[in-house]
Amino acid sequence: EWTVSMQSAQGVYSFIDSARYNRFIAVIRNGAWEVDVDGKKFPIDKNDFSFHDGSRKISFDCAYITIHGTPGENGLLQGYFDMIGIPYTCCGVLAAALTFNKFTCNHYLKAYGIKTAESLLLRKGQQISNTDVIEKIGLPCFVKPNAGGSSLGATKVTQENEIQPAFATAFAEGDEVIAEQFIAGTEVTCGCYQTAERQVVFPITEVISKNDFFDYEAKYNASKAEEITPARIPDELANRIQQITQAIYNILNCRGIIRIDYILAESGIFLLEVNTTPGMTATSFIPQQVKAAGLSMKTVMTDVIEESIHLKCR
Repeated sequence: EWTVSMQSAQGVYSFIDSARYNRFIAVIRNGAWEVDVDGKKFPIDKNDFSFHDGSRKISFDCAYITIHGTPGENGLLQGYFDMIGIPYTCCGVLAAALTFNKFTCNHYLKAYGIKTAESLLLRKGQQISNTDVIEKIGLPCFVKPNAGGSSLGATKVTQENEIQPAFATAFAEGDEVIAEQFIAGTEVTCGCYQTAERQVVFPITEVISKNDFFDYEAKYNASKAEEITPARIPDELANRIQQITQAIYNILNCRGIIRIDYILAESGIFLLEVNTTPGMTATSFIPQQVKAAGLSMKTVMTDVIEESIHLKCR
């Protein structure tokens, strides 16, 4: 998810109040930790996450983590920042690790009464017969990596002969794969964040994919999906989704901005997944919802950054 992460980084950079903060983009890739300053790259000292621009040492007061996938979404980077004492803007280690593992997160929240699709988990080296998948999950179903995002490696399976190839595709992206029951309905997504003073739940976005499902192409090609904010659903239903979003935020002890995806089915509201580092390009869901709420991204960014810094001091 390198390309998506860099797009989000540029979005976050543009949203942050440049009159209030000095902004730098730090890039972690293939073992290299660098800060880009006007096209010049400077190595990061991992002992304290600082860098030297040739004339002075520059340290960070806060890190806005917007890496999609590992190590920014699964708790690894959060643990590092905890160890060296730098505040960061997203969920802590436990919440990040839990939400990154779709199977574990959904089953955890199921204990709190959150509706989720039936699913099964396979780890690399394990196998399952087509018959067992059909009996336990049914067709159609989704097969996808258990940890990861952007629908990479995900397949909508409609016929029995597609099951094993779908598992192979998903295993190419990760060591754990889930098969998940297909639930017909309307896909929506809702973002929120919280500070010591208030919790803000954004208007809901309705997602209409022109592909068979909201896959990678539909997520990042504007011509392949329609995103409507606020969603065309009754106010009572919208309020209920916002209540569930707020409840999940608190159950998981989240921090910063999160976004939760749902399917609205005849039998109720089903959780799809919890995103603790949601996309932050100019056209991503969160900026759309912030605008629909009558807020500005600059204000929201300042709220989140200041809360992270003050949380460290409390």
